[in-house]
Amino acid sequence: MAKLNPAQLRNTFDSPELKFKTSADLKPCSTIIGQPRGVMAIEFGMEMRSPGYNIFVLGESGTGRTTTIQKYIEGRIGDQEVPDDWVYVNNFQTPHSPIAHRLPAGEGCHLRDSMDEMIGRLRTELARAFDNEQFRNEALAMRQALEAERSQLFTVFQRQANSQGAAVMQTPEGFRILPTKDGQPLDADGFNALSEKEQADWRELQNKLEKELADVMYAAREVQNSAQDRMEELVQRVGASVVDLAIGEVAKQFSKIDVLEGYFESVREDILKNIGVFQQAAAAEGQPQAQVPEEWFRRYKINPIIDHKLSKSAPVIVEYDPSLPRLMGRVEHEGRPGGAVVTDFTLLRPGALHKSNGGYLVLRARDLFSTPMAYEALKRALLGEAVRPDDPAIRGGAATRTLDPQPIPLDVKVILIGPPALYYQLAGLDEDFDSVFKVMADFDQTIERTTDNEMEYATFIAARIKEKDLMPFDRGAIGKVIEYGSRLAGTQKRLSTKFGDISDLLSESNHWASKSKPKRVTAADVTKAIETRIYMRNRIENRMREGVLDKKQLLQISGSKVGQINGLAVSQIGDYAFGHPSRLTVRTYVGKKGVVAIDREVNMAGAIHNKGVLILTGYLGGQYASDHPLSLSAQITFEQNYGGVDGDSASSTELYALLSSLTGIPIKQNIAVTGSVNQYGEVQAIGGATQKVEGWYEVCLDQGLTGDQGAMIPASNVADLMLRDEVVEAVEKGKFHLWSVESIDEGIEIMMGEKAEVVHAKAQAKLTELAQKMADYDG
Repeated sequence: MAKLNPAQLRNTFDSPELKFKTSADLKPCSTIIGQPRGVMAIEFGMEMRSPGYNIFVLGESGTGRTTTIQKYIEGRIGDQEVPDDWVYVNNFQTPHSPIAHRLPAGEGCHLRDSMDEMIGRLRTELARAFDNEQFRNEALAMRQALEAERSQLFTVFQRQANSQGAAVMQTPEGFRILPTKDGQPLDADGFNALSEKEQADWRELQNKLEKELADVMYAAREVQNSAQDRMEELVQRVGASVVDLAIGEVAKQFSKIDVLEGYFESVREDILKNIGVFQQAAAAEGQPQAQVPEEWFRRYKINPIIDHKLSKSAPVIVEYDPSLPRLMGRVEHEGRPGGAVVTDFTLLRPGALHKSNGGYLVLRARDLFSTPMAYEALKRALLGEAVRPDDPAIRGGAATRTLDPQPIPLDVKVILIGPPALYYQLAGLDEDFDSVFKVMADFDQTIERTTDNEMEYATFIAARIKEKDLMPFDRGAIGKVIEYGSRLAGTQKRLSTKFGDISDLLSESNHWASKSKPKRVTAADVTKAIETRIYMRNRIENRMREGVLDKKQLLQISGSKVGQINGLAVSQIGDYAFGHPSRLTVRTYVGKKGVVAIDREVNMAGAIHNKGVLILTGYLGGQYASDHPLSLSAQITFEQNYGGVDGDSASSTELYALLSSLTGIPIKQNIAVTGSVNQYGEVQAIGGATQKVEGWYEVCLDQGLTGDQGAMIPASNVADLMLRDEVVEAVEKGKFHLWSVESIDEGIEIMMGEKAEVVHAKAQAKLTELAQKMADYDG
């Protein structure tokens, strides 16, 4: 049993060996502080290049773990080699299956720009090549030769027919062979005037000439085909002279990239194959409605889906919206007149896996698992070591043209940040999880508060101040932030790693300091920020205290009373926890029911609380029923509790009230109690000691401090106290008090003002009396 002095109520920042005046004197921290196990796991995962060594970082929401991990990785990769670019190009044989090519970093955009320039130049130079005088003369000569040769064939046939008394006439329906007389074609009447023999001879001649005409027309077509082949050869020869020069210039720039050799050859063949389209496009240039759509020329474009032109090291990507398109990439579609929807390889867009390929991808588990199908898609990509863009049109069931792009090999280290419960759930239920995330980085929510860690904490604060461009924090302000870190950790001996909260506190402190336009942030500004945080969140807490002041919640904070005690509890509203008192009463009487908790009987108590109540029976039996049965009925309840109760932190409180009811010795109402108890009467640690003490202090303050009020806590919780300055000051002035106890016997003397032996003797006598009365009643 000990009465606590003010120095025990909080761990103030007082490290003279840490020599700095303001945050500007500190070197900003670039490492993860106080987490050797987690840091080792991350370094191991980063160094392992075998498949599956992705990292699952255990971290709760609000710890700032995502930003911390990102900055740590960025600081570790240094000059790690920049990964290659990847481009998609047209597959001229199978357009719906674009081809992926790996290029050295920065060459993707270079190739894209070079190809765009080449095609633009070819559209002009090809038009110029087919419009020069030499080409026109050669083409004209070929056409004239064709006409001359065709004319010669028909002229010879005409002469042969004329010599045999026939004429060849060209009509809209084709050639007709007619009989002649005296060199003039005969009409139907003239033909009918011929003798039957002459008509029969003519028909025989006509059949012969028609066969010869067919041979002549076939020969003419052969001549024309031959001429067309020669014209095509001319066009190809002229076009090739231009195309080869243009492609040769581009190919020379990329001569060290072997994979592009075949691509350039495919481009050359396709351009020469479609040289007429270039001519047609040139002829229609400038017209309102071009005959060749501009989209046609996309076939020669380059789509650099992974581009590292501006990168200086391996990429570190943090994706807060890992939907399928943003994670895996996507296939976009375009509308066309008439309602058609089309796509091509230039509409392939990268996702986070593409952008982080060759580097690191940081994801938050809550983001990943809140997006349908995202986790499964990520897992498939990691297991298959390849990624291809997702097409939402296929998933939506739309009947539209789509693509089947060649997958890109995936070499990425994924860092997934999530709560421990999720990690263990996935490890137990997902058979592929251990194959994909082979490294667990276990980060503690707190770190030990040593001088070295205080210094690292201070350098972390300096880093955030620099990053956020805040005013310098003086030594007192940094000390207040460190103390707040212990308050968040719930103990004087450790510091919280909820760096998100700490970072927010720095911004808020800077805000309040800027109101008075100083040059630095002081301890008073940090205190103001903390108090404002509490004020913005404590409406419900104040409303509960108002209920005490208005006598709507019955609570006695002075005097003494039998079977009644003030217990302390903690409530959590969102991210705000606060302590508050609750009156607990006990009534004992003759019976055999033992200790009955009313809250348990009406299903308003949790399992842990019920366990605590049963422990009371064990204590009573061991203390008072060694030679005769324990015979009593006792009912315990938290008065005016309508929201349920759980936890065993009130079990010692219940025991004090129970002993008071048995012995008739009143309990001091000016002292509130918290603490768990075991069957041997040892008082055990509880949670939320700081909030419980402060909650009781506020209730006493509302009704006026009398100088004898205070709280009693387990001795094992003394090191957990991080009380506000106001409470510590009240203790210093003797207006409020705190005691710590290790056993029920110590607590009895404080709460009842009697020696424990006296109380136990009276309890023993009362239990014996109750047992006798019960025996008399049964007899």
